[in-house]
Amino acid sequence: QVRADKVSLLGQARRRFLGLSPAEASFAKRGFRASDDEARRRLEQIGIVFLSGYHAALEESEFGPLAHRLAIVETELRGFAFEGAAMALALLDCFTPWRKDRWRTFTVRMAQPHVYMMHVGLGWALARLRRSVTSHLAQLDPLLGWLVVDGYGFHEGYFNWPLYIEHQLIPTRLSGYERRVFDQGLGRSMWFVKGADVASVENAINAFPSAQHNDLWSGVGLACAYAGGRNRTAIESLRTAANGHLPALAQGVAFAAKTRQRAANLNLHTENICRLICGHSAEETAAITDAALEDLREEGGLPVYEVWRRRIQNKFALGVTRK
Repeated sequence: QVRADKVSLLGQARRRFLGLSPAEASFAKRGFRASDDEARRRLEQIGIVFLSGYHAALEESEFGPLAHRLAIVETELRGFAFEGAAMALALLDCFTPWRKDRWRTFTVRMAQPHVYMMHVGLGWALARLRRSVTSHLAQLDPLLGWLVVDGYGFHEGYFNWPLYIEHQLIPTRLSGYERRVFDQGLGRSMWFVKGADVASVENAINAFPSAQHNDLWSGVGLACAYAGGRNRTAIESLRTAANGHLPALAQGVAFAAKTRQRAANLNLHTENICRLICGHSAEETAAITDAALEDLREEGGLPVYEVWRRRIQNKFALGVTRK
């Protein structure tokens, strides 16, 4: 966890106002179920680290001390702390009209290795505040800005899973392509909500209309490769369960590999999952996402983010289905 030696009165006040109990990350509190205790412990640990980063950003008024606290988090979990910090900084921007540049300034100056997680964390904040993402997308990078919508979807799946996963509530604040990226985030949340249990994840996805399956599987791929929590046998069964959506699953895995590579926190489970799902090492898998960025532009009215995803999926379509 991220601890401070001394917290200012302002930091204490902000934590009292916006702080979240560590219990919020527990399966018992959330109503999640896990058939595997090791997976549950891993996913709960991730939630605790996220909250520690979130509280660090509430407590620290200066970016230097905040960056230091995030930098001392265990390397492979550090991205989750930055994600939590991003949520807190975005919330503070909304609650303090005299200063609205915390999230953007910290992202640019201190968090470029974790830029993907910073955008996802902004999505958490917008979901928590029940804000539209449309106006924010216009102000963000045309490619990475879509990760804000992914974060929005993850938040709703994680905190409101009975509505969004069990009852398949349609997010009325989102429209058009935003709903597809929401589904990617929702699929990512399923890995947590279902305790990384492959059969439960598969059943949850299959309950949705078939048009949403590809995006949901993409999110699952990202979550399983970035968060981990399961052994080789489980990942092999996940590959089988994805069936015709295997390229989407592989694309999600590739996003996880790139996110970890950029932050210099690649680990063994991401490496193993890349080899099992994508047929490449984590470094090679991340390189595929880079190659897909060449001459990237909107095509057929599709946002560049979707063009990027499709290029990656097409790259995997032959390779992963032949294995």
